[in-house]
Amino acid sequence: MTESAGAALRIPGRREVLRSHKEKGGFVAAVFPIHYPRALLRAFGILPMEVWGPAGVNTTPGDAHLQAYTCNIIRNGLSFLLSGGLDEVDLILVPHGCDSLQGLGSVLLDFIKPRQQVLTLYLPRGDANDAGRAIGFFADEFRSLYKSLSAITGRKPSEPELLSFIAQEEAADQQRSVLFQQRLRLPLTDREFYRVLRSREFLPAEEFVRLAQETLQQKVETSHSGVPIVLSGIVPEPMEVLDAIWRAGGIVVGDDLLCSGRRLYPPGKDEDPFPRMAENILLAPPDSTRGSSVQERIEHLQKLCEDTSARGVLFYNVKFCEPELFYLPQIRKSLSGRGIRSVEMETDLSEHLPDQMMTRIEAFLEIFQ
Repeated sequence: MTESAGAALRIPGRREVLRSHKEKGGFVAAVFPIHYPRALLRAFGILPMEVWGPAGVNTTPGDAHLQAYTCNIIRNGLSFLLSGGLDEVDLILVPHGCDSLQGLGSVLLDFIKPRQQVLTLYLPRGDANDAGRAIGFFADEFRSLYKSLSAITGRKPSEPELLSFIAQEEAADQQRSVLFQQRLRLPLTDREFYRVLRSREFLPAEEFVRLAQETLQQKVETSHSGVPIVLSGIVPEPMEVLDAIWRAGGIVVGDDLLCSGRRLYPPGKDEDPFPRMAENILLAPPDSTRGSSVQERIEHLQKLCEDTSARGVLFYNVKFCEPELFYLPQIRKSLSGRGIRSVEMETDLSEHLPDQMMTRIEAFLEIFQ
């Protein structure tokens, strides 16, 4: 397949989507990583647009407010905000997915105080065997967020309305799962494939479903012949990393990225919308930022490699991401003991992908060729 097939898929830009939504009378929320209730925001007429950096931002404005060891996503995101990149949004949501995000919430609430109202959201962490308690805690967090959003918008969506939006979001998540399942049959390069996947970060659920279905219609009989690998880490930025994998003869068949693979949320079962939204998130694949055990992460990665026939794992992490770094030594050692090769790389979102990293990707993939 060629670049032309992917180019035929029209994906609107973030600013186009934002302005279109606001022209219809809707609100827009800038949402920092990682886990949050999309359906709840949509029920209030709020379109969430996620802030994963962005890459290539001048971090000088944010540097004055953050410690030197704060992760790139927070540093770039705050700098983007202070440079006017979020001027058109109506509110800011900061889920407490890690210490850096919690620090960002405090900085915005107590020191910088942007014109938009800043809301925070606490994520439960702990033993997966105590899921009931975690779901209850998270459901209460969502009820509190409901009250805040109601005060901002003047709206009070009913339970049936909430459940309707939850169904839309679950359908979009299901389509994303199907895209992963059909990856090898889709005539897309890795970068083209991830452009589709990551449009979930800003497109309304119904528009993402249409885009996913249009993408799946391009499915072909012959599968890709590149070296299959699992990509793990936070976010594939700068996107040149996907080009480097593709040019070196690899293909990403398994996704353990925080921005995508670890947010393959399963449908909930509870008839109460608040526990249902909590189920969606807390029953997703194991994740360091949710406090999943190292063993859960190891077993998930091993199964992901087995299910996708991946030959190895590329750990591609954002600089200073402590939750990931704490897990990596044990995960890599255990995977190696199970015959799964891996390589670890660290990226700075403010820089282009260095030649040295491209060379390491090539060397890693050459092992399997």
